[in-house]
Amino acid sequence: MSDSEIRLALPSKGTLSEPALELLARAGLAVHRPNPRQYKASIPALPGLTVLFQRAGDIVVGVRSGSLDFGITGGDMLAEKGGSDGRILTLHPALGFGHCTLHVIVPEAWEQINRMADLQALQAQWQRPLRVATKFPVLTRAFFAQHGIEAIELITAEGTLEIAPAIGYADIITDLVSTGTTLHDNRLKKIEDGQILASQACLIANKARLKSDPAALVLARQLLEFVVAHLRASEAVSVFANMRGDSPESIAARMFTRPLIGGLQGPTLSPVITRSGEKWYAAHLIVRRDQLVQAIAQLREVGGSGVVVTPVTYIFEEEPEEYRNMLAQLEAE
Repeated sequence: MSDSEIRLALPSKGTLSEPALELLARAGLAVHRPNPRQYKASIPALPGLTVLFQRAGDIVVGVRSGSLDFGITGGDMLAEKGGSDGRILTLHPALGFGHCTLHVIVPEAWEQINRMADLQALQAQWQRPLRVATKFPVLTRAFFAQHGIEAIELITAEGTLEIAPAIGYADIITDLVSTGTTLHDNRLKKIEDGQILASQACLIANKARLKSDPAALVLARQLLEFVVAHLRASEAVSVFANMRGDSPESIAARMFTRPLIGGLQGPTLSPVITRSGEKWYAAHLIVRRDQLVQAIAQLREVGGSGVVVTPVTYIFEEEPEEYRNMLAQLEAE
């Protein structure tokens, strides 16, 4: 592997693996991997980039050390293994998948233990360290310290943690939770104020490579351009409607009286050539997907008809805010 090769690592397995590939494909950056057993692949739209497949935690370690230039991983792994020396830049903190939370979890049978203060009192009563099984020792120790519980014995484990309290090799656990079904099945419960962090997939980069290699900086912009444009578009729809009026300006004035149908900068209005000679215009605007029902109602209120709604693939701005943030961080030193 040459020093000039620019490398992006994707999760090789787990809940982040398929969604990461799907996100890139939807963003127009489909990964070409002829053999699913190969650890190396490419993105034809980005010919200067090599794609590698690694475990989510190893991706963070690789980007931090510089053996990887970019990576998609979980925010939980970034917080646990990313360090505090600024070697990693978070290019995009919220890719929209892999949502979970890291929680302090205790047996359901501990009916009186519902808050971190209860755990603190329990530890003082036992006069011995709480034994905590976890895959996140750094985050766990810091969180317990914030709540005044310094006396803990961390038991680092890589396998299933839910069984630990039942078989006695730990008192409690800290673990990732998505639906909570596994906790219920194993007669466990979350501490009410025991959320250590909320996590989702993120895009990260090695800071030193971006500062030293113009080609890596170009690829960072391309990745951000397409991913950000797609994520922005996934929250929006394109709406077309026919509007009767004397002029585009008069129609726009009516539309501006409603909060949801003004478009990004304003509606696009173009003349409709009618058989009758009446003045009609076609209005095109972008609205948020979760506001579509209200937007259609507002269009009708100002005379819109024949409304057509289509999905949006990309919304490109002049320059992504995430890219500007990246440049600001690089120039901060």
